[in-house]
Amino acid sequence: MKDPAKKSKPLAGVRVLVGRARQQASALSAELQGLGADVIEIPFIEIRPPRSYQRLDTALKKISEYDWLILTSVNGVEALGARTKELGIQIEELSHLKVATIGPSTRSAAEKMRLKVAVTPAKYVAESVVDSLREKVQGQRVLLVRAAVARDVIPRELREMGATVEVVEAYETVVPTASKKKLQSVMKDPAQRPQVITFTSSSTVRNFVALLGGRRRPPHTNPSHTNPSHTNNNLLDGVRLASIGPITSATLREFGLPAHVEAEEYTIAGLTRAIVADQEQFSRR
Repeated sequence: MKDPAKKSKPLAGVRVLVGRARQQASALSAELQGLGADVIEIPFIEIRPPRSYQRLDTALKKISEYDWLILTSVNGVEALGARTKELGIQIEELSHLKVATIGPSTRSAAEKMRLKVAVTPAKYVAESVVDSLREKVQGQRVLLVRAAVARDVIPRELREMGATVEVVEAYETVVPTASKKKLQSVMKDPAQRPQVITFTSSSTVRNFVALLGGRRRPPHTNPSHTNPSHTNNNLLDGVRLASIGPITSATLREFGLPAHVEAEEYTIAGLTRAIVADQEQFSRR
């Protein structure tokens, strides 16, 4: 039975494709559904354990030697918690660490582990973490827990500041091959095709292109123009692409895709607000 109140909601009748990893999609989907959207969930990304926990485990066994712990995602926090439990390491053994997190969700997850978060930058990108640690890490030992493949901004910049940085893999992200047929089917069917597609990281952009049959990685191109050959843009006619922030938007442009919507606050709530504002403006045209 349809909700009669749904018609008055700002995203009523708007089909939104959520491409977050399956275990992470619910928060964004719930917010969008609460605003009246018809949500389609097809993960563009799958979170898996790394090939080996050896480096993470080794770091945790000598955790007393570090001064700072940097966590860049909820996935990293969860992996850290699981490995400390597996190794029999008490959370009190991490109490001396100064902890830096990217974003409120990562901070919240770390605090649930009873870690004391010292730094969460105002903008939730690697560059802001670097800025927030300026003049704090010289001569310090830093443990960075992150995905297997990630931007090297944080370790590179902190080393230039005089920190000793150890980077350990806590998880890896892969293309969920099971999503390919479903995504292509939805995008080819005008009755199912979304009006909005959400992208919450650069990995979701790269994997979306791969799932549509485009190139896995773009070649180096002139940033002043875009090249639609990276993916089948005919399938995206009339579709608004919504990005969680400037790094994700830049990756869209690398693949010749526009970022019609970009969140001002790089969070799920910020992305939702940006989609609502865009739809309101779009409906007035």
